[in-house]
Amino acid sequence: MAELMAQTDAPTPTTDKITQAARETIYLCNFRVSVDGEWLCLRELNDISLTPDPEPAHEDPKDPIAIERLNLMNMAKLSIKGLIESALNLGRTLDSDYAPLQQFFVVMEHCLKHGLKTKKSFLGQNKSFWGALELVEKLTPEAGEITASVKDLPGLKTPLGRGRAWLRLALMQKKLSDYMKTIINRKDLLSEFYESNALMMEEEGAVIAGLLVGLNVIDANLCMKGEDLDSQVGVIDFSMYLKDGQSSKTAEGDGQITAILDQKNYVEELNRHLSASVNNLQAKVDAMEKSNTKLTEELAVANNRIITLQEDVERVKEESSYQLESSRKDVEKELEVQIGMKQEMELSMKMLETDMCEKQDALVELRQQLEDLRALNQQLAQKSQNLEEGAKQKSEVISRLEEKTDQMAGTIKHLENSEEDCVKQARSLSSNAGKLLRKQL
Repeated sequence: MAELMAQTDAPTPTTDKITQAARETIYLCNFRVSVDGEWLCLRELNDISLTPDPEPAHEDPKDPIAIERLNLMNMAKLSIKGLIESALNLGRTLDSDYAPLQQFFVVMEHCLKHGLKTKKSFLGQNKSFWGALELVEKLTPEAGEITASVKDLPGLKTPLGRGRAWLRLALMQKKLSDYMKTIINRKDLLSEFYESNALMMEEEGAVIAGLLVGLNVIDANLCMKGEDLDSQVGVIDFSMYLKDGQSSKTAEGDGQITAILDQKNYVEELNRHLSASVNNLQAKVDAMEKSNTKLTEELAVANNRIITLQEDVERVKEESSYQLESSRKDVEKELEVQIGMKQEMELSMKMLETDMCEKQDALVELRQQLEDLRALNQQLAQKSQNLEEGAKQKSEVISRLEEKTDQMAGTIKHLENSEEDCVKQARSLSSNAGKLLRKQL
C-alpha cells in the first residue's frame, strides 16, 4: 500500500502496468442508460474518458494526497470491474470466500480510511470509518435495519469490524451505492470524521459512489457469524489487476466480445430491475389513487358533516338566544313580583309594630290596674278583719272584686297570648322578608 500511495515522477514497470490496467475501466461507464417510452437506450458519453482522470488544475501534480486519491480511485475502478466480470462469468451467487469480492472490500476499506481524522479518547487514539457509516442511518431511515443488524452481530468488538460488516450487508441489500452517495452529498457532516483533502470529501469519492451502481447486477450471500472481521488484515493483491502488454493484445478481440455479452447481460438485468421498479411504482400509484379516492370521499363526508354541524350551531345559537331572552323576561317579572311582595311585607311589618306598641301600652295599663286592685284587696281584707260586723257585706264586695280580679287576670292572659302571637307573626314575616331579599340577591 505504501508503494501505491507514494508514486514517483519516474515511471516504473509496475506503474506502467497499473496505468495500462486503469485504462480498462468498466465499459459501462462509457454509456448512460435512459428510458425512451417502453425502450431502453444506451447513449455514449463523450465527456467520460477511458484514461485515468486528470488531476485538477488547482492541485499540485506532485501532491502526495492527490496521488493517493487518484490511485485509490483507479484501484476501486479495477476492483469493481473485475468483480462484476468474474461474477457474471461465474453465474452464481457469491459467498465470503470469493477472492475478487474479498479484494473489493479491502479496496473499499482503504478508500473509507483515507484522510480519517484521529479521534482521541480515554483508551487512546482511534481511527475508524464506522462513525461516518452511522450517519447513513440518520440521513436514510431505511438503513437503520443494517445498523441494527451490525450491532446485534455476536463477536464484533471493534468499530473496524462493525464497519466491515456494514459494507457486506449493504452490498447484499444492493444499496451500497445509494448509501455512499447519501453520505458523500453531506460533506458538512463528513467533515467531523475526514480531513478536507480526504477521498470522501473530494470528487473521487463521488466517482467511486457512481461506480458502485454496477454492483447491483450481482447477488451475494455472505455469512459473517464465524468470520473474524475485527482482526483481519486488509492487503490489496495487485497481481489480480496486473496484465502484460502481449497478453492484452492477443486477448483484445475476446475482451470486446466479452464486453458486448456482459453489456447485453447487464442491460437485460437492468431491464428486469427497471420492470420490477415500474411494476412497484405502478402498484404504488394504484394504491395512492385508491387512497386519494378514499380520502376525497372522506373529505366530502367531512365537509357535509361540517356544514351540518355549522347549521346545528346556528340553530343552537338562535334557540339559546331565544331561551335567554325568555328567561330574562321571566326573571324580570319574578323580580317585580318579589319587589311588590317585599313592599307589602314591609307595610305589614310596620302595621304589626304599631299594633304591638299599642297592645304593650294596654298591657302596662292593665298590669297597673291589677296592682291597684291587689292593693285595694289587701286593704279591704285588713278592714274585713277589723270590722266583723260588715264582714258579710265586705265579703260580698270582696267576692265581686275577686270576680272582677279573675276577669281582669283572664283578660291579661288573653292579651299576653295575643302578644305572643303577634311576636310569632312578626318573626315569620321577618324570616319571609329575609328569604325574599336573598332570592333577589
